[in-house]
Amino acid sequence: MPDQTRRPRIIAIANQKGGVGKTTTAINLAAALAVGGLKILLIDIDPQGNASTGLGVGHERRNGGTYALLAGDTSLAAATLESSVENLTIIPAVADLIGADLEFAQTERREFLLRDALAQGCGADLVFIDCPPGLGLLTLNGLIAADAVLVPLQAEFFALEGISQLMRTIEMVNRSLNPRLELEGIVLTMTDKRNNLSEQVSTDVRGFFKDKVFDTAIPRNIRITEAPSHGIPVLLYDFRSAGAQAYLALAAEFLRRARSRRVIA
Repeated sequence: MPDQTRRPRIIAIANQKGGVGKTTTAINLAAALAVGGLKILLIDIDPQGNASTGLGVGHERRNGGTYALLAGDTSLAAATLESSVENLTIIPAVADLIGADLEFAQTERREFLLRDALAQGCGADLVFIDCPPGLGLLTLNGLIAADAVLVPLQAEFFALEGISQLMRTIEMVNRSLNPRLELEGIVLTMTDKRNNLSEQVSTDVRGFFKDKVFDTAIPRNIRITEAPSHGIPVLLYDFRSAGAQAYLALAAEFLRRARSRRVIA
């Protein structure tokens, strides 16, 4: 019987720019850690619900999902579903989340809805929150609930433009709403060693953020893009692919870093 009172480490996966591999990283990093034996809960608060689809949770199974959880209409345990991966559970997203900024505008403590829901306890070792692109109420809920932020960053020029704003938002949340929030790290995604611009961006990001950038980078890989249509992560779709091996390496590095800082057992 899982210990529902144990507090897991909570990681928000966020980037205000879309198309940078945020949800792909949420699915595949969570899956790689789960396959390694950790109990992982993935919370999908992106109205697009791609993390839910990518883990085999069809719309007919989602009920109220994270919307009902935030609205207080369901418990954390009741909202949690099995995924296509052993040891990985998910609270799926539903389309009702699209109107969250307006619908919860008058709700008391609206920025703390997710944090308050997670106080119920979930029995996981790690919780990942897949935030929507943008810095609206849903992302703010993710940042306030989290201990740290993991930022997937596509190795291309335009992806760099918004990261300073995200960093300012993280600092603001840390100062005024969640003093424990820190930057877990930056994961370079969709890298291509044959592309000079991709290599230059990677060099620039590592030069600026130093050891906050994970050594493991995620390459462009067709298997990564194919896997979600089958409702499984890439390591179950094609274990030998470059994409699967990269996410397994990222999971191992993630654990090494976390354990060296003693933020996870």
